[in-house]
Amino acid sequence: MSRIYCSIDNCHYWDQGNVCKASEILVAADDWAAKTMDYVDAPQHKNVPQMQASSCMETCCKTFVPNNSPHIKADGVTKMV
Repeated sequence: MSRIYCSIDNCHYWDQGNVCKASEILVAADDWAAKTMDYVDAPQHKNVPQMQASSCMETCCKTFVPNNSPHIKADGVTKMV
């Protein structure tokens, strides 16, 4: 499995060393992600349209969930131990 690094330390999936502990992630274009509900995430990847971005500034991690959020289980992604 690839190691994903993330510096957003208030994310439920963040761990020491800036390591993402999400079992899977979904990266999408900002404009599409902004219009999509939070529960649409990596487990629904087959239903996500293909999209393009011109730079990294136009992309986002759709898997982000704030620590202590009531929506931690909303997207179907789990935190690896």
